[in-house]
Amino acid sequence: MSSFIIEGGHKLSGEIVPQGAKNEALQVICASLLTSEKVTIHNIPDILDVNNLIVLLKEIGVKVDRPKSGTYTFQADNINLEYIKTEAFLKVSTELRGSVMLVGPMVARFGEALIPKPGGDKIGRRRLDTHFIGIQKLGAEFNYDSERQLFEVKSTGLKGTYMLLDEASVTGTANILMASVLAEGKTTIYNAACEPYLQQLTKMLMAMGAQIEGLASNLLRIDGVETLHGCEHTILPDMIEVGSFIGMAAMTRSALRIKNVSFDDLGIIPDAFRKLGIPLRNENDDILIPEQDSYTIETFIDGSILTIADAPWPGLTPDLLSVFLVVATQANGSVLIHQKMFESRLFFVDKLIDMGAQIILCDPHRATVIGANRRYSLRATTMVSPDIRAGIAMLIAAMSAEGTSCIQNIDQIDRGYENIDKRLNALGARITRIS
Repeated sequence: MSSFIIEGGHKLSGEIVPQGAKNEALQVICASLLTSEKVTIHNIPDILDVNNLIVLLKEIGVKVDRPKSGTYTFQADNINLEYIKTEAFLKVSTELRGSVMLVGPMVARFGEALIPKPGGDKIGRRRLDTHFIGIQKLGAEFNYDSERQLFEVKSTGLKGTYMLLDEASVTGTANILMASVLAEGKTTIYNAACEPYLQQLTKMLMAMGAQIEGLASNLLRIDGVETLHGCEHTILPDMIEVGSFIGMAAMTRSALRIKNVSFDDLGIIPDAFRKLGIPLRNENDDILIPEQDSYTIETFIDGSILTIADAPWPGLTPDLLSVFLVVATQANGSVLIHQKMFESRLFFVDKLIDMGAQIILCDPHRATVIGANRRYSLRATTMVSPDIRAGIAMLIAAMSAEGTSCIQNIDQIDRGYENIDKRLNALGARITRIS
């Protein structure tokens, strides 16, 4: 298990380019299974979750090439369906939550899929009902093998239908959408997720020949086609990494330029940071964060304490609430962080409290942060990262703390952030990786 040793108290300066979006990459790479022709994808991030998915596709029989850094080609013209029944496939799939998005493409094109209960972050129960019920409505049969803890999915031919999703699940919508583009007839998906990454997947599928109406809405209509062809696609910058860099700049009192952020695809993220008192601005699709000694949290119009809560797009992404929480610890004022979707994602705050942060964990979903207004710095400590987003929040806290901190289990951070230690050290951070 690798660790980061972080010497806190160093300011950052310069500019940084965000990586390609992790969540989009997992979706569009899985979508390459929908055609036998070559698919070229640019701006793929070099992170553990994505790299493990690419290795998994290679083992299935997908021809994978990397003509240059960040660009891959995928050609699924000779898939080994027997491999998906092996223990080797099941082991890798279990450790990679993104593997669940193989179900839609596999059952749509090949009529079968085998998926174990996937792993990933330790942030609470993340049910797969939306994925499975939607694909079942298209005509697939699911059988659960309780002894091996895996789902067997079979279909003799998917058929379009109407469905109202019980939740606007991003990965659920992606999975159902990928299955429906090759289903016979018309499919209607209501209460569909419409995050920018889902919009990107939709655009890629349309470039492959899929017939889809309702881009960027929660009502998708799909006319199934017999086959799809190859395409070329470029992944958006990762909005979660952009938000993480904004938080780092504020906590370390640094001036920073974040390059090429695709500002229009960030939704309310910039305004949410402005509510914490961070006066960022957009300049030629870059975000500029000025150096400032303090920042004051806004209140609601009636003077009551601000609440920052996650919500389906165009609401605030839950993946950034950990960053907002840690940034608020050094602000002037108080804020309630309400994490609605995952019941274990706020449990990392006990380490922030050990560092001197004033936080009340109200329940598994809510934490009240009383900003210290930099009256005292956070104290260095040793922490263990439970998931990607808590890991980056811990890193931000350690970078602003007095003394030297240690974060263990940084494989969790590496799952979502590309060479984060090298990139931040180039800006002035002092982070040492211990393998």
